[in-house]
Amino acid sequence: MKKFRFQWGAFLMFVVFGGLFFILFGRILFIQMTGQVDGKELAKIASNQYEKHAVLQANRGAIVDRNDEPIASDTLSYNVVAVLNEAASKNSKRKYHVVDYKGTAKVLAKYLPLKEREIYDKMKNAREGTWQIEFGRAGKDLNRETMMKMKEELDRKKLSGVLFVEGKKRFYPNGRFASYLVGFAQKEEMENNLTITKGKMGLEKTYNKQLTGVDGKVNYQSDGWGYLLPTASKQIEEPQDGQTIKLTLDKTISNFVEEAMDQVEEEYSPKKMLVLVSNPKTGEILAMSQRPTFNPMTREGLTENWLNDAVEQTIEPGSPMKMFTLAAAVEEDKWEPDDYFRSGSYRIYDRVIRDVNVKGWGTITFMEGLQRSSNVGMAYLLERIGDQKFIEYVHKFGFGKKTGIDLPNEASGVVLDNYPAERLTTSYGQGSTVTPLQMIQAASAIANNGVMMKPYVIDQIIDPNTNEVLENHEPEESGTPISAATAKEVREILATTVTSEKGTAQKYHLENYAVGGKTGTAELPKTDGKGYMSGYGNYLYSFLGMAPIDDPQLLIYVTVQQPKLKAGEQGSDPVSRVFNPIMENSLKYLNIAPDDEQLIPVKKVGDYEGVDSETAASLAAEDGFQTVLIGEGGKVTKQIPKADTKLTEDSMILLETKGDTTFPDMTGWSKKMVLSFMNLSKLDIRINGEGYVVGQSVTEGTSVNKNDPVVVELRTPRQQYNKKKSNEDKEENEEEQIMGG
Repeated sequence: MKKFRFQWGAFLMFVVFGGLFFILFGRILFIQMTGQVDGKELAKIASNQYEKHAVLQANRGAIVDRNDEPIASDTLSYNVVAVLNEAASKNSKRKYHVVDYKGTAKVLAKYLPLKEREIYDKMKNAREGTWQIEFGRAGKDLNRETMMKMKEELDRKKLSGVLFVEGKKRFYPNGRFASYLVGFAQKEEMENNLTITKGKMGLEKTYNKQLTGVDGKVNYQSDGWGYLLPTASKQIEEPQDGQTIKLTLDKTISNFVEEAMDQVEEEYSPKKMLVLVSNPKTGEILAMSQRPTFNPMTREGLTENWLNDAVEQTIEPGSPMKMFTLAAAVEEDKWEPDDYFRSGSYRIYDRVIRDVNVKGWGTITFMEGLQRSSNVGMAYLLERIGDQKFIEYVHKFGFGKKTGIDLPNEASGVVLDNYPAERLTTSYGQGSTVTPLQMIQAASAIANNGVMMKPYVIDQIIDPNTNEVLENHEPEESGTPISAATAKEVREILATTVTSEKGTAQKYHLENYAVGGKTGTAELPKTDGKGYMSGYGNYLYSFLGMAPIDDPQLLIYVTVQQPKLKAGEQGSDPVSRVFNPIMENSLKYLNIAPDDEQLIPVKKVGDYEGVDSETAASLAAEDGFQTVLIGEGGKVTKQIPKADTKLTEDSMILLETKGDTTFPDMTGWSKKMVLSFMNLSKLDIRINGEGYVVGQSVTEGTSVNKNDPVVVELRTPRQQYNKKKSNEDKEENEEEQIMGG
């Protein structure tokens, strides 16, 4: 029998490994019981490793005009990336990195605002090991058209390694359109390396919170390589797009404004210009623009002035202020148009007030004084009204306080009434200051039978995710400074400034519509504040006018500062070249009957809502109207125009019913009618051009649903004439060639 020998080595190994086993067992038991390692939860670590998420980017809210035409919106854009690392093409027959630096640089230089050498050096001199590079601002925010051209040329020349990363950018399709009102938004990099679009100016900044959407995301589980696990489920949080801001602006009227201002800017190079167009019956601002201006896409033209002059800047109004002095006199029964006064000069204490021509026109009537825009006439009229009573009217008309428009940083202006001389100069528009917006608001009382309407520019704020209207702005009265009878009489007097041979507003005469208003030639304060500027053209020329004068539908205020006038020209020349085409074209666009057609009989539209469509069409036909049916028929749910609207014979009425729509022949329709049809039918109608319909992509009688895009081609009368003339000339040339041959 062998003697047992104790093995110390084996014992030590047993103790060590046994101890390690019990430590490991205890650790595992602890982890199972607590679910933690070093104070960190294992479930969370695993979740972070295997649960992934992708961001679903929300759209920034759109800014649209009153007819839902886009003014600012998000659109797809592309960033150019050049992959330089050869590892991108490892184990692949196809190359995924840039191989031909020179060829690639040559192609990119054709489409990017960079020189070929710059692009080549940027790729060639990249730090060793760099995976990919970008090309700064020059390679960002490319539109799809440019991207596709680049991609096609690169593919054709078999140049590899250039990627186009899809993103979004803010798009302003109308260029310089109302830029100081709309403003701009641009991308901004956050601390977490995410990029957001943020409003920097105008409505984009004021309503940035409402316009900013909330990104969504997709959560899913992946393996260690990032691939989606076959048994994993995806959880999607849908993005919430930013709210839609619907303006009172009318894109067509605004385009008339921009075109007229561009022409005058090119011809006269004024230091500043401003135009406001409003509906005096509602206070809606239909157009608002100024010069200098800028392109919100590129910021080209943007100077140190970021102010919306119509709202944030004050001016001395000059003679347009006289229409409110006149209104006060008529309301107080102090206006005697055939009474006489001595023009030329008027003394108040130690101060002498003079007319624009210094010597005056001798002894003239108050009516002639108003037509000639006599400052002295206003002084004598003020004696009759009483200067304190006059200042009461100045405040009733809203001067000296903010209008309350839905825009930021509105100025209030200053009404000077400490001394009799200040009250006198205020009567003809010097000394006291106003905003252009206040002038439009005050004049609405004259245009709207004594009722002054508060101006506003935001029509609705809509949640595009639910189509819920979050805010709905309605017309709002801001006082009744004068009676309807006074307003009518003042309009008739203002019309004589255009029609009288002595009137200062003769250049504002329109062939088709009667205009009334008041011209202005305001002195400009010197930069040092000591007195006023002098010299030919160193004035603020203006016109505040309305039409048709019997029942004004539009109110337009135009200012042109320091234009470069030619010899013999007056300040009314550039101002009328802005005002006249805007007023004439806008009234025609709104289907306002010209004066020579006022005698054409009109009838009121009936109330067809809730009536069977066949019955409604029959009733409308009895009144001499045409009808266009939207939907399959049945009860009428909505109509355009609304009941009681006055229309001439053969005018068209849109009747909305349920179901798919049979597309009509739109030839000859105005853009406004097409937009009304589009809004009622909710069809995807894509309008190309301005003016009247000359063609459409579907034939009359085709059944169309909301998923079928329809293109409608419009041309202005001038374009149609030019097209016809071009075709005639072409035919003549062909005939001559045949005869000659």
